[in-house]
Amino acid sequence: MTGHVVGTTDEIGPGQRKIVEIDGRSIGVFNVGGRYYALRNQCPHAGARLCDGVLTGLVTSGSPGEYTYLRSGEILRCPWHGWEFDLTTGRSWFDPARTRVRAYEATVEPADGDRADGDLADAGYAPGPYRAERYDVEVRRSYVVVHV
Repeated sequence: MTGHVVGTTDEIGPGQRKIVEIDGRSIGVFNVGGRYYALRNQCPHAGARLCDGVLTGLVTSGSPGEYTYLRSGEILRCPWHGWEFDLTTGRSWFDPARTRVRAYEATVEPADGDRADGDLADAGYAPGPYRAERYDVEVRRSYVVVHV
């Protein structure tokens, strides 16, 4: 795996993203609360520039008029058809029971397990079987480095 410096931490501040080209691949690098994630900038559904999509979270409801907002800024919505992908795992959350999307596992930093999957399952979400392509990301001093 080769590391590629894609910018500094000042260039990709919290809630920001930077789209770069590495080895002929367009890759979006995201800063979510000081943690960096990298996804292939291509929706596995129809090829849209996935990393141009809106960053959002997930909403759950136990009863009418009550809702809980989970995972703020960790869900990337495709700009073409609204398919949603988890930045931390690349997993599809859009209609996972019926939607089959080719995806690839990628790691941004050492995984701390499926920390939120239990909470999401309790809220009625089911993980999709596929993942968007991700890449390892690390910060060396103030440089953001993507490993391809």
